[in-house]
Amino acid sequence: MKNYPSNITRQQFELIRPALENFRKRTKPRKYDLYEVFCAVLYVLKTGCQRRQVPGDFPEWRSVYNYYKIWSTKAEPTADSLLEQVLKKLSLLGELTKDVQL
Repeated sequence: MKNYPSNITRQQFELIRPALENFRKRTKPRKYDLYEVFCAVLYVLKTGCQRRQVPGDFPEWRSVYNYYKIWSTKAEPTADSLLEQVLKKLSLLGELTKDVQL
């Protein structure tokens, strides 16, 4: 995977990995590395590109979109989604630029 400006480092990802991994019960082995999926989600959020236009070195666009749907679902209208929570955690740590918007 290329190093896109929207990517975070593996070290930064390790801070949020537990939350992303434990969000849903795992029923089968993952096909893609969660780091690459998360970086693809960040790429879409930062660039505003269509999901089908995700560069080929990221996981396939359908998988990226499915993870985005899972991570961005809110349990309650006023509650933060998991994606919002991890983005806030990263930004509080000064790890993410402020121009990523949901």
